[in-house]
Amino acid sequence: MSKIVDYFKETKVELKHVIWPTRSQAILYTVIVIVLSGFIAYFLGIFDFLFGRGLEKLIGF
Repeated sequence: MSKIVDYFKETKVELKHVIWPTRSQAILYTVIVIVLSGFIAYFLGIFDFLFGRGLEKLIGF
């Protein structure tokens, strides 16, 4: 049981060393992640569509 208590004490000490982002930084980083995720999903969707069409023509469906 003492190991668990020590773990939480050490965790609390380490969290004091963390430099937390400001609210505006957190919002900006969240927006960047959402936009990049959408862009990558769109990009991969285009390639999936093109490869699907190419495979259909190759197989002859």
